[in-house]
Amino acid sequence: MKANVGGFDKWARVIVGALLIGWALTGGPVWAWIGVVPLATGLFNFCPLYGLLGVNTCKR
Repeated sequence: MKANVGGFDKWARVIVGALLIGWALTGGPVWAWIGVVPLATGLFNFCPLYGLLGVNTCKR
């Protein structure tokens, strides 16, 4: 897995993912658990969809 998520994209994913998970934990809708996906892609610096589309937001 070559890193393809970086910079603002990475931090936006981590923040949005954490907010959605927090919402789910505090009685939000079940669909808010989808926040696991952007959180994981931000933490691992890899997005499978970006890989398929050939997108890379890393500065490396």
